[in-house]
Parts: sequence; structure tokens; C-alpha cells
Amino acid sequence: MDWQHYLTDYNEGLGLVYERFVLNDFLLALRARHGIGTVLEAPLYGMAGVSGINSVALAEAGCQVTLADDNRLRLDGVQRIWQELALPVRLVQVLDWGRLPFADNSFDLAWEWAGLWYLPNAQALLHELARVSRRVVFVAMPNRWQVGYFMRKYLIDQEFFREIGAREAWVDMAMIRGILRAAGVQIVDQGVLDVPPWPDTVMPASEVLQRLGIRSAKLQDQFQGEGWTWSTMAYYLGQQPELREQVMRYAWLDHASLPWQIKAVWAHHRYLVGVKG
Repeated sequence: MDWQHYLTDYNEGLGLVYERFVLNDFLLALRARHGIGTVLEAPLYGMAGVSGINSVALAEAGCQVTLADDNRLRLDGVQRIWQELALPVRLVQVLDWGRLPFADNSFDLAWEWAGLWYLPNAQALLHELARVSRRVVFVAMPNRWQVGYFMRKYLIDQEFFREIGAREAWVDMAMIRGILRAAGVQIVDQGVLDVPPWPDTVMPASEVLQRLGIRSAKLQDQFQGEGWTWSTMAYYLGQQPELREQVMRYAWLDHASLPWQIKAVWAHHRYLVGVKG
């Protein structure tokens, strides 16, 4: 139930703040390239930390944003967060991810970030993203070939992988590509995103140390307390305007002119971008 905690505690950790800034840059580039004005993110969860703020940069750029979720409590929390941000958003509760309550071709962009393996019918959602998009479909999932994925799966988060079971298959981008193509989406771009110089563990550094059995008061103090606070919301609310520059100094791998296949050894996420027709 970590998502409930982060509806009121915006301290997400350095890794998540970095992930959000890199994703923001990618989404804004998509908007410029494809003339995106209307956006559906479904589901609104997938990324750890604060739920429902993945599309904030698009809303700030003037896009009409719709967010979909199957949990009423989380939707209520996300609504309060967007009210705090003073940004317009449409929030929709979904009862069946295989039947989104939108007409065909309703949005310029339909997308999801790392949420497929939480769903009982992810294939149906992919077909729905293709149906409701009139231009672009963007799908990203954790990169199963990077070092942090193996750490998480076999050392520090085995319970999560037992919980999702066979749904782990949704990190297979070849399978996702095939489903999107069958739904009439032409893949025009693929690659990796979120390539910082640390492994993807999806949890605060202090918790990683605990799960690895590292008992070091010095290290624990370094990654906890007021001196180790990282909040994208603080940046959005104008409380830490310097945060982006402070965090993006680590983006040299993301910005490096290297084939994405080389970056994949360390990249936290893989993605596909497709267009309709």
C-alpha cells in the first residue's frame, strides 16, 4: 500500500525524481513532434512514488489531460494533488481495462508507464490504447536486461515478483510490439529511457541497504533525514526551482549519443512509440 503513503508524503527519493524529469523531456518532445493536444494516461499508476503526476508536464504545456484508474481512493488522492498544483485534469474510474469508457480516436496520445504487469488483462488494455488514440501510442515497461532488475528480482524484492507471477511477461517488448501492430499501430520509435548512474531498485537507498543486510549507520544517515529529501512536487509547486538542474546533472548516459542497445545494459526502462494508420 505504498501508494497511499505517497499521496501525502511527496519525498520520493532521487531515483524517482530523476525518472520523472527524464520522462517529462521525452513527453514534451513527443508533444512537439506529433502536435499532441489531448492525452490519456491509462493506468495512471505504474511508476513508484506519488501517483498520478506523470502527465503534469503535458498539462503545464497546455495539453488536456485525462487520467484513468480502477481505484476510487487513489483517484480521490490524485484529484487533491492536481488541485494543489492548480492544473486542470479529467479523472475517470475504469471498471474494465478491456473496455475504456471513451470513443474511438478520442486522444492524440494514449500511453502508459510501467503499469501493464499490475493488470489482469494487459493485452486488452493495449488494444484499447490503440482504439482510443487518434495519433500516438506510447508504452514503456521496466527493462529486464539491466543490472538493477536482477538485483530486485533475486535479492531485494522477491515478494513482488512472486505476487505478479506470470504477469512479469509484460516486460517483453517484442510481445507488446506484436500486440500493438495487430491493433493497427505502426511502431516508429523504440529505445530506452531513465539511464542514471545507479541501478533500478524501485525503493529508497536506505531500504535497499537494509534488504541487502548492510548495517552501516554512516550510510543509513547519508540516505535518510532532512538532508536527503527529493520531491518532484516541490519542484512543480515552485518550492525548489533548482531541483531539475540539480538532478539532471546525472543524465549524461541518457543524453549520450550511443545506440540504445548499449544503454540497455543499465537503462531502467524500454519503450515503444507507435502511430495510428
